Amino acid sequence: MAEFTRRDFLKYALAGLGAILAARFISACSSPQAAPSPPQTPPAPGTPTAEGTGPSAVKYPDLVVVRGGEPETLARKAIDLLGGIKRFVKKGDNVIIKPNIGPAMRTYEYAATTNPWLVAAVTSMCLEAGAGRVRVMDKPFSGTAESGFLNSGIREEVEKAGGEIELMSRFKYASTDIPLGRDIKKWDIYQDILKADVLINMPIAKHHSASRLTLGMKNLMGVVNMAQLFHLNLGQRIADLASRVRPTLTIIDAIRILTANGPTGGDLNDVRKLDTVIAGTDMVAVDSYATSLFKLRPDDIPYIKIATEMGLGSSDLNKLDIKEITLGS
Repeated sequence: MAEFTRRDFLKYALAGLGAILAARFISACSSPQAAPSPPQTPPAPGTPTAEGTGPSAVKYPDLVVVRGGEPETLARKAIDLLGGIKRFVKKGDNVIIKPNIGPAMRTYEYAATTNPWLVAAVTSMCLEAGAGRVRVMDKPFSGTAESGFLNSGIREEVEKAGGEIELMSRFKYASTDIPLGRDIKKWDIYQDILKADVLINMPIAKHHSASRLTLGMKNLMGVVNMAQLFHLNLGQRIADLASRVRPTLTIIDAIRILTANGPTGGDLNDVRKLDTVIAGTDMVAVDSYATSLFKLRPDDIPYIKIATEMGLGSSDLNKLDIKEITLGS
C-alpha cells in the first residue's frame, strides 16, 4: 500500500475545504434573502399565555367581569379567575401599579379617582405573591400628586397594605422610541414604568369631555411628560402610547363610575354605583367591554377603534372568552 504523506494530507484537506466554501457561496447566491419582518406589537411585560401545551394546557378567559361585592373581594375574585396573582407576579418582581389620582382635589365618592381599597387589595396580593417591591404612582392633570394621593385615600390604604407611594420625579422622564406609533415616534416616558417587571394599570371608568371615556389606554397618559400635547390628535396619540407601554394587567374600577362632566366631576348626581371590576391582559378588550357600562360601543371611542386597527388588541366582544360572575348569586 502506497505511503500517505503529510503533503498528501494537506492537499486533500485544502481541496475539501474549498468544496465546502464553494457550496456555501453557491447556496447563499441562489437562496432569496428573507424579507425583514414588520414591527411586532411588543407583548405586555410578564404576561404569560395559556400554561402548558397540548390537551392539558390551561386556557384562561380573555377578560373577567365580577359584580356585587366589596372592593377587595372583587379584586381577588377577578384575579383568581384570570389564573391567580402568581400567574403574573413572581418572587422578587419589581411591580408598579398605575391608578388615576386626577383631579387631585376629589375624594373617591365622586368617581374621578380610582377606589383606594381596590388599589390596596391589588398591592396586598402582589406582596403575598413575593414581589420585591410594589410602588403606586401617577401624575394628576390638576393639583399635585401629594394632594391627589391624600384626598383620594390611596396613600393611606396602600401604605396600610405595605406598598409604597412614589411621587414621579421629573428627572426620570426620557425620550423613548415608539416604533409602532403613527403620529408620535418619540415621547418622554417615565422610565421606571418601562423597566418594571410587572405593570398593573388601574383606571376608574369615567366620562371624559375630550375622549368620551377614560379607561385603560387613556389612563396611560399619566406616565408621559407634556400630556396636554396629546390633545392635538388625542385618539391616535393614546393608541400610539398604548403600543409602547404594555401593562401586564388592566383592572378597571367600575365600583363607582362617572357618567357626565368628566374627567373632573364634582356632582354626586353624575355617579352610578355598579360594584363592578373588569380585568384582563388585553387592554383593548378590557376597554371595549367597559364602554357598555356607558351604553356605548368600542367604535364610539376613537382610541379604542384606532388601537384595534393597529392590531394592539381585540375589540370584538363576540369573539372573546368573557367570564362574568355576580358574587353571592
